[in-house]
Amino acid sequence: MHIGRYLGFLLIVWGSVLAATAASQNFSQLAAMRFLLGFSEAGVYPCLILLVSTMYRRSEQTMRLGAFWLCNGISLAIGGVISYGIGHLHDVAGLRGWQWLMLILGCVTVLVGTITFFFLIDDPRSLRWHHNAEEQILVEERIRDNAVVRNSKVNYDHIREALREPRFWCFCLISFLANMQNGALTTYSATITAGFGFDKFQAIILQAPTGLVDCLYILVAAYVSQRTGQTIYVGCVCLLGTATGLLLLELIPVDRLKLIGLYFCWGYAAAYVMLIASVSSNVSGYTKKIFYNGMSMIFYTAGNFVGPFLMMSSRKHFLGGMIGYIVADFLAIGLFLYARWGMVKVNRKRLADPAPEPTNVEDDLTDVQDHNFIYRM
Repeated sequence: MHIGRYLGFLLIVWGSVLAATAASQNFSQLAAMRFLLGFSEAGVYPCLILLVSTMYRRSEQTMRLGAFWLCNGISLAIGGVISYGIGHLHDVAGLRGWQWLMLILGCVTVLVGTITFFFLIDDPRSLRWHHNAEEQILVEERIRDNAVVRNSKVNYDHIREALREPRFWCFCLISFLANMQNGALTTYSATITAGFGFDKFQAIILQAPTGLVDCLYILVAAYVSQRTGQTIYVGCVCLLGTATGLLLLELIPVDRLKLIGLYFCWGYAAAYVMLIASVSSNVSGYTKKIFYNGMSMIFYTAGNFVGPFLMMSSRKHFLGGMIGYIVADFLAIGLFLYARWGMVKVNRKRLADPAPEPTNVEDDLTDVQDHNFIYRM
């Protein structure tokens, strides 16, 4: 199945499950629907990452991936406002506010999925582009640059090679560590805000700035990475920003001013964008790239699952959880730098002793097998 069709199908299922969640009558039903929601959602990000890595040059991918995650920040910013408004639809047509929220967002998602299924062009060589001869030359050059040619065969040698790489495990662990706080902050952000002396609806509306800060982090990170060519260093700085926010959240003495620290915490999202950009531009071989992306998403999900359990509600301002996330951020920074060091070392060897012949991208070589492949830092 084409990526565009598969992505559209996932979005339609996702929206349908979300809308159907409004019919839940108890916790068991809600939990079951939430499981199905996660099941349909899980494949969306890998599809988007694969689309970017096959449609754009390596030098262009960071900005495009940043655009996807920027939309997360925008939705977080306007989602709080929308939720605030829909929350006042209580008992309209016999439905509660949260049921209206599920129905409205679910129907919109189904609409987007339908458009995606029929109209998304997912192949640079697609005849729907109507390329002329000169444009076709540019397309082939783009394909050679991103070193990805799609095929339907699973190459198990690519998977075995990935599992032997320290970089693979570094990236997986970074995905886990950096997103522990994502699961926690997404779940507890309104609760933390309410603990600063705000009422329920004020706490909801005050989530809007978190989305704006998220967008700002991603915009700045993507821009700096694009201009400097430094992806991993930018990711490290974003994680330092997150750790600083967590410290401020605990150290600022005035409760309402602690919002400053809470807003600073969202740098981990930009760091994750830098991670997937590094995977996208530094892993070649179609099966290997898919495996990297898939495993990164599994560790991303695991981090989101484990993170909320660190929140110690019995302690003031969730101190235990905050300390855990700070430690996780610094561990992720160390892993980032170690992975970068390994790629720099390989680049030096390849530049000192270049391969005698150009690579044929149709051979589907991995970044380890292709001695012409130079990692982007």
